[in-house]
Amino acid sequence: METGSLSIINHSLFPVEFSGFAAGVDSRLVLQVRLRCTEGWVRWVYPGHALRVVLEPNLSSSRHTSVCIKPFPSFRGASVFVERDGELEVLVTDGGRSEQVFCFRPDGPHKSAIYLQASPQSDGHWSRRTMGFRYELLGHRIAAANLDHRDVQTSCRPCSDTELLLAICNSDFVVRGYIMNVSHDSEHQTSLVEVSAVRVYWQRTGVFEQQVDPGSSQSISSWHGRVNTLLQCNVKPGDGEFLFTGSEHFGEAWLGCAPRYKDFLSVYQTARAAHQNSCDFPLD
Repeated sequence: METGSLSIINHSLFPVEFSGFAAGVDSRLVLQVRLRCTEGWVRWVYPGHALRVVLEPNLSSSRHTSVCIKPFPSFRGASVFVERDGELEVLVTDGGRSEQVFCFRPDGPHKSAIYLQASPQSDGHWSRRTMGFRYELLGHRIAAANLDHRDVQTSCRPCSDTELLLAICNSDFVVRGYIMNVSHDSEHQTSLVEVSAVRVYWQRTGVFEQQVDPGSSQSISSWHGRVNTLLQCNVKPGDGEFLFTGSEHFGEAWLGCAPRYKDFLSVYQTARAAHQNSCDFPLD
């Protein structure tokens, strides 16, 4: 007899495997799990009738005010509901666009509950299929922006000196490097910037990865990554070294402040001399 399997990944990337949910044995069964992390992903293999995911971070004292989920690209054959005042509201319908981000605000300090309801397969058998979603708890303004795959930090105007000094302290990634290529997506009104990094100062996850240069006789590796921005910003490949900062949501990097590196150095050194820098930044 095949059984359901549930994988849960939290922000620290340690998996927890649940199994033993008999798929199709009793359609009234609802598998319930509780998560205490502010972000992660849930993967459901051999989905049965229904899965209830309860998010239990302390929302009443947290800056996170909205819950956003992004279904996996393979998300088919299920619908997602959110529980409000004991009632279920449809959040994602079967066959909806998997790349879309869906956000909702929880009922005050109450725990948030998300339901996945699997649709029975036409042949009546439970073959191996996988469905799931990423989730993040975000501030309400950022959550509203993510409904369109955008972050409120993403803007076409240059950052002020104050915004830049805060960005190097608070961004999910800070990278020095060059723009290698830019591709545009008119449907989603976004651009994808390919970056070759001279130095990765820090990053929250693995958006920038080391790659071995195939044209070199020595094992020389360099850092490469992709950063999203808005199409209206009209980003183009060009000469010059930049300092890229920004945020990460649902495994994607979004561009924040990105001054030329020499301009950043001037701003930072002036602020440090006046003891107005928000944090210490390593200078080469």
